[in-house]
Amino acid sequence: MSEFKWIEKEFQGHETFDGAGVKLRRIFGGPNSYLSTDPFLLLDHFGSDKPEDYIAGFPWHPHRGIETVTYQLEGKTEHEDSEGNKGVIYPGDLQWMTAGSGIFHKEMPRSINPKNERENLLSTGMPNSVVGMQLWINLTRKNKMSDPVYRYISGSKVPEIDNGLGARVKIVSGEFLRDVGALNLNDERDITYLDVKMTEEAVFDFTVKKDYTSLVYILTGKAIMNSKDIMFNGNAYVFSHSGIKIHIKTEQDKTRFLLLAGKSIREPIAWYGPIVMNTNDELSLSFKELNEGNFIKNKKPSFQDVD
Repeated sequence: MSEFKWIEKEFQGHETFDGAGVKLRRIFGGPNSYLSTDPFLLLDHFGSDKPEDYIAGFPWHPHRGIETVTYQLEGKTEHEDSEGNKGVIYPGDLQWMTAGSGIFHKEMPRSINPKNERENLLSTGMPNSVVGMQLWINLTRKNKMSDPVYRYISGSKVPEIDNGLGARVKIVSGEFLRDVGALNLNDERDITYLDVKMTEEAVFDFTVKKDYTSLVYILTGKAIMNSKDIMFNGNAYVFSHSGIKIHIKTEQDKTRFLLLAGKSIREPIAWYGPIVMNTNDELSLSFKELNEGNFIKNKKPSFQDVD
């Protein structure tokens, strides 16, 4: 049997609106796709250079039973939550929020102000452009009602290394070439999150732990998997659980992609909107508590500034 993985499923995504009317591309998300992407629940690519596509943002809303990871590529997102955390993520920054037993938060995408000297220096796109990724990660049954945690990850703290073969790799979490990412969850979640930029005629190799789910989302350009399958801009590709090696190369295109890998949870899910539990009874209880005003269980603010 080959040690190399192959493409098992392709997600082309679809245009939709979420929050109060933010235009985005939902790459995958929902109980049906989760059969292939466990432990990853949802992946959204949001943003535009038209303020009307994002200015309404994602006003106050609840989460329970999951983690949300927002990665800012252009512009900024202003964040506030019921734990008392408040801040702004700029290009290259991330927020990794464990909703656990329950949290309310809001995320409001905004363009960078060119009149603000610091923000102008951080600008990476057009004056009004706001672009980012949001990933939802499932929590195991024993962690679904854990205390919420908000983590801010400065882009300057994310290690970036050169593989010597034309690829530069930012390690948000997990490991690559023995380098450890900015965030070390240090538990059974064991999530790898890489941002990979490849030049023309470059090579990228990565070894995935046995039986872990692994996938890539092509942000720009195109790439070739195992010297035969072409992966195109805007699509996500889930790899086989068989094999351990991912081999990607480019030809005439500069390419950027996100690589995600994580241990499959293999537990039943009950999912409606922003809440993901294990059973319908747990889901019903969550919405009952939401309606009765006792959804929030943890009263102590929890914030981690990842160094």
